[in-house]
Amino acid sequence: MDKNKTVDAREVKEDAVLPTPSVTTQPPLRHAQKSHRTRRPKIIAGVIILLFLCFTAGMSGGLLSSQIASNKSTIESSDAQYAKDDGNRIMSESEQTIASVVDKVSPSVVSIISSTSSRSSTYSQAAAGTGMIVTKDGYVLTNKHVVNGADSVSVVTSDGKTYDDVRVVGTDPLNDIAFLKIAKVNDLPAVTLGDSKTVRTGQTVIAIGNALGQYQNTVTSGIISGLGRPVLASDGSSNEAESLSDLLQTDAAINSGNSGGPLLNAAGQVIGINTAVAQDAQSIGFSIPIGAAKGMLSNIIETGKLERAYVGVQYISITPEVKAEYDLSVNKGDYIKTERGSAVQNDSPADKAGLKDGDIIVKVNDHEVGPGKGVSTLIGEYRPGDKVTLTILRGEQTITKEVTLAAYTS
Repeated sequence: MDKNKTVDAREVKEDAVLPTPSVTTQPPLRHAQKSHRTRRPKIIAGVIILLFLCFTAGMSGGLLSSQIASNKSTIESSDAQYAKDDGNRIMSESEQTIASVVDKVSPSVVSIISSTSSRSSTYSQAAAGTGMIVTKDGYVLTNKHVVNGADSVSVVTSDGKTYDDVRVVGTDPLNDIAFLKIAKVNDLPAVTLGDSKTVRTGQTVIAIGNALGQYQNTVTSGIISGLGRPVLASDGSSNEAESLSDLLQTDAAINSGNSGGPLLNAAGQVIGINTAVAQDAQSIGFSIPIGAAKGMLSNIIETGKLERAYVGVQYISITPEVKAEYDLSVNKGDYIKTERGSAVQNDSPADKAGLKDGDIIVKVNDHEVGPGKGVSTLIGEYRPGDKVTLTILRGEQTITKEVTLAAYTS
């Protein structure tokens, strides 16, 4: 059993990251006594012969040195030609980028093995997913559906080390996010979180994950294919489905077992949490923007507790179809609207700040609301107790409301 999600598109929005040998010769011999005249020619001849031998030896040494240098040059030239002819040694700029990202981030990507026993204890099931180390003292970010219902969880690092003393710290009540904690560690390599608010369609991305639950740290690459996608996702083990919104769409292959792994930009920063794939399509995968998890991570580091900040509204993200259906005046933003009852939760931060049904939230602080930057995702960067300023369109009037975020309780 693997932990991957299948999806069907649906508009769901809700509030809720060598030395040359030298040749030496002896100098010409000098006689101690003057030779007899009759023998001088022989002595001269002997000197000439000796000089000739020395010259010949020197020439031989020079030729030997020249030959060695020539052989060395030939070898070097051959190596260079081999490197030129071997296309595997040629690395494009794109390949260099991907290789650099993989070298940087792979040690921070882990495989997650969750085990579940039946109530009758007659059998047990094991499921595999992916996670990423987000702090050096052992906090791990993954998908909620990877660990849901697990009796025990193990984490396996890229170098093969297994940690069994792992607990589930908590799960996000509004999104497919969970945090784990590896006990008694303080020197793990952590990922760097990027900014999902500035992600753009067409940018290069890289995914790393435990593909099919058996191919650890599989690397795929592609682009961002779309922003702000809504899906209805299921892990295939039950009839239950989860509504997810504001997702990043990518054509980087995301396979069973990749769930919970990082989607990375060209700088090696995490911009998304891989969570779902459309099984009846080709190269359509989805990731949760990392901003949706930043506030919870900050709160965990500070307090050790998982709490999610929320505003307390239900909304519909504005698309051309939504704009036409409700006769709205803007092209993007989140329209506070529900089909039944009030879209503003009673006694919520939104209610206390005076938000009303029909308001359109167009900014959270200085960040425009739009595809990939819905209210829930933007609020996910903050902690309970933080104050944010919402820019609201109410009819033809633009107003601002300061909202003190609260911790979501189901």
